[in-house]
Amino acid sequence: MKLETAVWAVISLVILYLTWETVKPVISPIIIAVTLAYILYPLHERLSDKVGNRWSAFILTGVLTVISFLFILGFALWINDIKLSLAEYVDTFFSWLLGIHLPPATYDLTMRISQAITERFNAYVLGYTYSLPKLALQVVVMVFAFYGVLVNAIEIKNELYSLLPPANRELAQKLVESGARTLHYMLRGWLLVSIGKGIMMALAFYIYGISDAGGAIAAGILTVILELLPLVGGWMVWLGGAFYLYTVGRLGAALALTLYGATLISPMPDVFLVKKLGRRQWGVNALVSIVGIFGGYIAFGFVGVIIGPLSLSLLLTLVDEWKKEKSRGRTRR
Repeated sequence: MKLETAVWAVISLVILYLTWETVKPVISPIIIAVTLAYILYPLHERLSDKVGNRWSAFILTGVLTVISFLFILGFALWINDIKLSLAEYVDTFFSWLLGIHLPPATYDLTMRISQAITERFNAYVLGYTYSLPKLALQVVVMVFAFYGVLVNAIEIKNELYSLLPPANRELAQKLVESGARTLHYMLRGWLLVSIGKGIMMALAFYIYGISDAGGAIAAGILTVILELLPLVGGWMVWLGGAFYLYTVGRLGAALALTLYGATLISPMPDVFLVKKLGRRQWGVNALVSIVGIFGGYIAFGFVGVIIGPLSLSLLLTLVDEWKKEKSRGRTRR
């Protein structure tokens, strides 16, 4: 009996290993697909009432397919310009951050994060620059996964809840609720708003002639990143652009960009949106949010921006439950 159990354990481990090796190359596009499906599911529900579940998923998948392959085209045309401009913007941001007399421990941590982000970004871009077919294949996987998640969303949700362990069902439900709450604020809240601000920033940089198309896209990406972080925001990008316009003698354009940025990017929109979307800390403190975003990116790439804060949110939920259980144990005594 023990030999049979050992054999089945080995077979199970081999199957799990082969499955992981098969899924590992496409795990990022699957995560992105699930994320996009989560963001767009309310739209899918409204559209399903009019055209049906499958047709709604098909329409949204078609739109995603067109946008994705336009992205590949833009990636091939502008990736080098985006890479150089974004690296320059990030270096400027961290140079400013390191120059405000941070405590020694915070200074060292910030310096390491700066170096790690630059290295990771260069490796990430370089890996795709010479392998556009790989990028195209991942887009195909993402599109099919997106359609599958939308069509089977209710069945997937029911299946996940059925897998919750009966013995610790309350804790499992709290973890699910914590993750859902974090995803709601981060994805359907600030991420969507941040992407909109990034698009407006990219248009402003291009229209005002601050940079070419690649540099404008890089400014938009940096805006999205800064908007996701607590304590900072997209105002740093438009302020830098306005300062550049001022230094080259274009005072009117600098004032126009300042008005545009303050009213449409940051901080004016945040004043009106914070009550509806919640604060950007997503229920955790600012330091944990920063560590989650930067640490997640360094560890997992761009999908780490989602994985990092989510995993830390789940960890904090576990810690809170452990404290409550410990407190209840003392009370019983």
